[in-house]
Amino acid sequence: MTRALSAAQRRVVEGADPVTGRLRGTEAQLAALVKRGLAFRHPRPPHDHFLTPAGHRIREAVPEAAPEPVPDAGVFAARVGGEEEPAEDGPARAREVHGAWQGLLELRRMTHADGAVDRPCDWERAHLVRAAALALEAAGHRPASGDGDGYRVRATPQPEAVAVYAPDAPALAACAATLERAGWQAGEYTEPRTRARYLLASPRRV
Repeated sequence: MTRALSAAQRRVVEGADPVTGRLRGTEAQLAALVKRGLAFRHPRPPHDHFLTPAGHRIREAVPEAAPEPVPDAGVFAARVGGEEEPAEDGPARAREVHGAWQGLLELRRMTHADGAVDRPCDWERAHLVRAAALALEAAGHRPASGDGDGYRVRATPQPEAVAVYAPDAPALAACAATLERAGWQAGEYTEPRTRARYLLASPRRV
């Protein structure tokens, strides 16, 4: 890009859905973002506009963006396990998780050249912990909390890999099966010092 985004275009990009990249704006604003390769118009009705991978990068790198709200201030966040104030369980949470997962599958379909939904997309590779946690929570696994055991997803020094912990061997195996169905590769390892078993999971490319 040779020109900076206008203030109006920047607001449209910043306001995109954090998972699907769905945009809201005037036809002129959306058309300008499409022309710059930051958005695309979905070919099917209702012909909504979505961020391209380049648009997602711009959204995440905008220095003038307002401070991010806390996860429970109206912005969906998958539970990685061990949150101090986890989101409440119940039908509303289940609907949020289901909607986020369906939105992620749609993002896969739209951004893969072959329309595949069985392997992770660029957004997931840029948000490994959140993506893996969403796959687990959407499949019904319970995240760890103050009053119960469950899965924990953590970043690792390895590129494109997260560590997943679970309270016992069957739970760990179930997490591995879920991630593999969601398009991840998962192998089981043992931490040298603690002897704790964990999964090392990474997005599958083919």
